[in-house]
Amino acid sequence: MAIRTTRTQVTFCSPFSLPELDGDQPAGTYEIETDEEAVEGNERTVYVRVATLLHIHSPGSTRTVTIDPAGLAAALERDAAIGTSVIGP
Repeated sequence: MAIRTTRTQVTFCSPFSLPELDGDQPAGTYEIETDEEAVEGNERTVYVRVATLLHIHSPGSTRTVTIDPAGLAAALERDAAIGTSVIGP
């Protein structure tokens, strides 16, 4: 089964939280990886999301956490209501 990985970045202008994380995370730019599995059909191939990963960099270490994409979207919406958040390539 083929897996494709898409890498993007999100920028939070304010501290944020996600259910999968302990406590608030500082404002900043975070890397997101989305893994999708290819499902081949008769006429076309579709991709189904199998994991969304958030990379948290801190001095001397990087932590990778599997997150719910809906929770990330909600956190970005909350951040946008407070200030301006950015989703980039």
